[in-house]
Amino acid sequence: MKKHWWQEGVVYQIYPRSFQDSNADGVGDLRGILDRVDYLSDLGVTAVWLSPVYPSPNVDNGYDVADYQCIAPQFGTLQDWDALCAALHARGIRVIMDWVVNHSSDEHPWFAESAASRENAKADYYIWRDPVNGGVPNNWRSCWGGSAWEYVPARGQYYLHLFSKKQPDLNWACAEMREKIYDMMEWWVQRGVDGFRVDAISYLDKPADFPDAAGEAESDGYVLCMNQLTGREKTHVYIHGMQQRLKKYGDVLMIGEVVARDQAHMRRYIAPQCEEFSMAIPFVPPIVEINTWSPAALLRRVAQDWSQTDCGAWWARFLSNHDKPRQVSLYANDGEYWEQSAKMLAAFLYTLPGTPFLYQGEELGMTNVSYAALEDYDDIDTKTFFESLVLGGTSRQEAFALAKKVSRDNARTPMQWDESPNAGFSAGTPWLGVNPNYRRINARAQRKDPLSVWSFYRRLIALRKENPALIYGDFTPLCDPAQEDVLLYTRSFGQETWLVVHNWSALPHNMPEEFAGLGQPLLSGSERQGGYTAGKLRPYETAIWKLKISQKNDEISMITA
Repeated sequence: MKKHWWQEGVVYQIYPRSFQDSNADGVGDLRGILDRVDYLSDLGVTAVWLSPVYPSPNVDNGYDVADYQCIAPQFGTLQDWDALCAALHARGIRVIMDWVVNHSSDEHPWFAESAASRENAKADYYIWRDPVNGGVPNNWRSCWGGSAWEYVPARGQYYLHLFSKKQPDLNWACAEMREKIYDMMEWWVQRGVDGFRVDAISYLDKPADFPDAAGEAESDGYVLCMNQLTGREKTHVYIHGMQQRLKKYGDVLMIGEVVARDQAHMRRYIAPQCEEFSMAIPFVPPIVEINTWSPAALLRRVAQDWSQTDCGAWWARFLSNHDKPRQVSLYANDGEYWEQSAKMLAAFLYTLPGTPFLYQGEELGMTNVSYAALEDYDDIDTKTFFESLVLGGTSRQEAFALAKKVSRDNARTPMQWDESPNAGFSAGTPWLGVNPNYRRINARAQRKDPLSVWSFYRRLIALRKENPALIYGDFTPLCDPAQEDVLLYTRSFGQETWLVVHNWSALPHNMPEEFAGLGQPLLSGSERQGGYTAGKLRPYETAIWKLKISQKNDEISMITA
């Protein structure tokens, strides 16, 4: 198997608006990130993924790009970006840029020209259709509610927007537009970028006849995207075109945020022979995940992924990002067992096959926020979700409680650096309210504590780097189906085998009988509580053993570490 730099790495996602403010305007910026590069280096990460820093009207917090080759003034300048890139590279940390090209902002110069008339150089850069019976071209709904079409009198036509009306979809059927996108990707690589995370990539190809959607899709834009637009054939052609343009630059990382109908479809995106993505981040709406996940289901998904590696595919592993609630609040216990839960989730992620992605603040165990009123939230998706629930008959109180759970703002609260005002994020008024628990959960306190969540992450990252079995090893689940809260699996590589155990519940459990005699683990999440007790698992306890193997008469058995 050909090895790549990104397989052995740990990718740290930065949401620049919320990471560190250097000029007291309340918004994080590139100079702020530059001030924290040693923090990233000390943690041990090997790549940084920057969420969008391009000029944008910020209808979707930067995922509505108005200029792909510039830096938004609130974040700094291209020179600031160059300085940050150089500082990261000097510490052996690669740079990954977010790339948002299913749509642009309606304030992009391309759209202004395209919207002006039907006869201009950019006329076909976006998707335009004539009215049908005096109204919208079809019944498609946008993901954020309302029609997916917006009328422009100057053209006498509607343009398509799968998301906000201020995010018009680019027309990937236009060869000239495609080439300009590829040109800009080359421009960034030449400037120092080591990879791209490509946003909302599954919907590039649209049907030329734009038929009406049937059933649920008439009122649910996400259903429309996922069921009718996901992974059409030319979408794969367009992605392949990106990869072909970048091949001459060597091992450029390409990460796709994709929606896949099944495992076979996912393989199409990431199988090396398809030459599309290096790895993929599957997108699932938070409300779906909240309603359907369980620890056993999560492990089954990993096992299913592993069964597909015969095609040479590699997997992006993540539990959180800028679109998801905080992982300790979503998957575990952010109350009584907060610290144990945060460590358990870390150990789970860093012992799975694939490349782990660490979203800012998870190394501290940051939790969901709970603002008092809807007006305190910034996220457009939170507000449209709330409104859709109320329109559907849910009480305003229930709708607000559910909207708070799924809100993307949970992940976007300012980074909690210390116990000073505004958590050390800004000397001004933060663009989004700081989580009040920052006095208890912050980087300064945890970096001084050898048993903290931060210290645990640091040890895990080092452990993964030093042990090939945790990167390339075979993955074998060992769970007892009757006890789904206790997850066990091994990672094996050559003569090396590791056993990983997680108690994913607030109840104590016994270790399975065959492992009850194991001695002290190499790493445990219960050190502050006195450490691992033989044969017993505390609530949310995690433990990792490096096992010795005894081989007799061609039979292999495990013995204690």
